[in-house]
Amino acid sequence: MEDTRLSWDEYFMEMAKLAARRSTCLRRNVGAVIVQDKHVLSTGYNGAPKGIPHCAEKGGCYREQHNIPSGERHELCRALHAEQNAIIQAANYGQSIEGASIYITHQPCVICAKMIINAGIKRIVVDEGYPDEMAVEILEEAGLRIVKLKDAKTE
Repeated sequence: MEDTRLSWDEYFMEMAKLAARRSTCLRRNVGAVIVQDKHVLSTGYNGAPKGIPHCAEKGGCYREQHNIPSGERHELCRALHAEQNAIIQAANYGQSIEGASIYITHQPCVICAKMIINAGIKRIVVDEGYPDEMAVEILEEAGLRIVKLKDAKTE
């Protein structure tokens, strides 16, 4: 009988998609799951820092109101990115993520790419792209490549 279960990569990406459903970002809902040895270490989604009003509560997205293109001027966003929140969550609970994989619904931006490198994450699997070529370049310089889920060889 044929095994019809999700592959491990599909399974963890579905978790990232579920995390994205918690996002409070008005522009793009992103989720991330950090995994090691087929066990979830932490999760994250994009949204305002703890205790800070979300964009919807502040009257809308600042970046949208000022016509800032996607993939540019990340510092003008109220939200932490999903990858950042997943890395912070692991740190808050004392969980090493050295050598782990990260599943992200969208390609990381350059800021998140730098955090992924320094956190010691070794594998990046994404479902969708993102318009930030510098992120791809810096990850390649660090010996990491972004694997699209549709092209992934199952872990």
